Amino acid sequence: MRIQRAGAALAAAGVLVGSLAACGGGSEQTYGSVVEKAQGGGTVVVGTKWDQPSLGLKKGAEPEGFDVDVAKAVLKEMAGGKDVKIEWKESASSNREPFLANGTVDIIFATYSITDERKQKVTFGGPYVVAHQDVMTRGDDTSINAPTDLKGKKICKASGSNSYKRITDPPPDGKLDIDATPVDAANYSECIQKLQGSNLDAVTTDDLILAGFAKQAAASGGKFKVLGQGFTDEKYGIGLKKGDTKTCEAANAAVAKLWQNGTMKQLFDKWFGGIQGLKLADSAPPAEGCA
Repeated sequence: MRIQRAGAALAAAGVLVGSLAACGGGSEQTYGSVVEKAQGGGTVVVGTKWDQPSLGLKKGAEPEGFDVDVAKAVLKEMAGGKDVKIEWKESASSNREPFLANGTVDIIFATYSITDERKQKVTFGGPYVVAHQDVMTRGDDTSINAPTDLKGKKICKASGSNSYKRITDPPPDGKLDIDATPVDAANYSECIQKLQGSNLDAVTTDDLILAGFAKQAAASGGKFKVLGQGFTDEKYGIGLKKGDTKTCEAANAAVAKLWQNGTMKQLFDKWFGGIQGLKLADSAPPAEGCA
C-alpha cells in the first residue's frame, strides 16, 4: 500500500504547510499566503457579515457595505492595483475563528474587533478603523439616556459577540459592571427585531453597527436613537489564519496607503455620511503588529 502511504504523507504535509488551494485551468494551484493568492490571480474567499446595514448586507448576488468596500480596496492594493477575484462567504460573529482555522475563508472583514483573547487564535492585520461601543434604544424611550441607565434593563446578547459583557462584567473583560439582563439572539439582526418588538430595552454594540441599523430603520419609517456616548475603542481588524504574517504585513501597508490617499474617508462618507455623532479620525489607527 505504498501509494496510499505516500498520499497520506502528502496530505499531512499539506496540513502542516497550511497552504491555500485554488483550482484553475484544470489543475490545483497552492499558495503559501493570502497575499500570494491575491497576487497570483487566485480567488480569495472573503468573510463578511451579511446582516449589518452599511457594513455588510447581502441584498443581491453579493454583500455591500463599508467592510465589503474596504475588503475590495485592501485586496486590490495588496495585488499591486489589480482587481482580485473574490468569493464572498457569510461570517457571523460565532464562526469567524473556526472559518479561518479550517480554511472556509481566507480573510475576514466583518466588524472584527481585535482583542487579546482573539489574538491567541487569529493573526490580525490593521486595524483599519476604530469604532466605539454605544447604546441604541427605541426612539420614544426616555428612560435610557446614558449607558449607566441600563441597570435593570434587558440588553441583547448576540451569539459570538462580547459586546454585552462590556455592560455586565467588571474589568478587565468588561467595562461598566452593570446589573443588566442579557437576552439571547442569533445575530444583531435578531437583536433589532427584538428591540422593535419591545422584547428588549436596548442594543449595545459598536456605533458603526448601530448607525447602520438606525439608518435602515429610518428609511422605512422606523425610529431608533443612538446615544452617542461611546465608551470603548473597538479596533476593526483584518482576520487571517494564525501565522499568516506575510499577508498581515501587506494588509497593514495597504491600509496605511488607503488612509493616505483619502480612500478610507471616501468609503466612510459613502456609507455613514450625515449620521449624527459619527466621526472618523484623520489618519490610520496604529497597526497592532503581526503575530
